[in-house]
Amino acid sequence: MPSSVQITGTGQLVMLSRRLRAAGGPRLRQNLARRLRRAAEPLHRDLQQAIRTQPLASEGRKRNRDGRIPHGGPSPTTRPFRAMLAGGVRISVRQGASPGARVWMDWTQLEPGTTGVPKQVNEGRLRHPVFGNRSRWATQWARPAGWWTRTVQAGTPRMRAEVERVLGDVRRDLE
Repeated sequence: MPSSVQITGTGQLVMLSRRLRAAGGPRLRQNLARRLRRAAEPLHRDLQQAIRTQPLASEGRKRNRDGRIPHGGPSPTTRPFRAMLAGGVRISVRQGASPGARVWMDWTQLEPGTTGVPKQVNEGRLRHPVFGNRSRWATQWARPAGWWTRTVQAGTPRMRAEVERVLGDVRRDLE
């Protein structure tokens, strides 16, 4: 489920953080933070691309009680739906007691009332009111175990390997 992917608190990162603090080198700390962010960026881009290309199939338009197909209405969101979700994927890098990189879904970047949508899309079923009309609901279908889960499973080993490489380089700089 879209919450976060973290590579933090490993023994090597904690020891390296302590050694950087003892060395007192702000250049080294900045370099570590920059390289940890770069290690997380491919997963970040992959997650954004995955949600932008996620297919959503609808049930089709239904007739109302009068037998007519209703016309649309104004969209309840101000941004395109998939772009809004992609904009919510964030990276954060921490130093200190629990150093590491994290890729996560920032719920504050989503439109009001859509905070549960990334989880629903990831599970394969998105149920929502039609053009904001809460008396008419529609269901859209996505690939189950979708955009977040599959992308994270594919990208985490690459991110982990890159962090290990960064740790090795910084460790060599300290010695």
